Amino acid sequence: PHPQPEREGMFHRGLGLNLTSGQYMAPVAGYYTFTATLHIVRREQQRKGQPCRENSLRVLICVQSRCQHNSKLETMSRLESVGDLFTISVTGVLYLQAGQYASVFVDNTAGSPLTVLSGSDFSAILLGV
Repeated sequence: PHPQPEREGMFHRGLGLNLTSGQYMAPVAGYYTFTATLHIVRREQQRKGQPCRENSLRVLICVQSRCQHNSKLETMSRLESVGDLFTISVTGVLYLQAGQYASVFVDNTAGSPLTVLSGSDFSAILLGV
């Protein structure tokens, strides 16, 4: 039997994904393909008088929360407008040892609040050992 999803519309098969922590733990060592697709709304513009910041957003999938090392996948997007929904995705292959985990990180350099909406997803599939 497979674990039941926590909410309707969510597909969850296998034991590696922890919905509470947002981490995927590798049950066996091997190459995994990871995909994260985030639907995001930028809520407000930067306030006047604040220093101008780069309006970009990085989404990363990192192994063991070590985003500064080579064991990560990364994409970057510029934020052009306020209040609009946009989607940012990152995908690729990482090697994980048994018991290592991967998770999604958002690096917001825009200086305005962002909201990640429901319907965003994170997946991992074992390609081979």
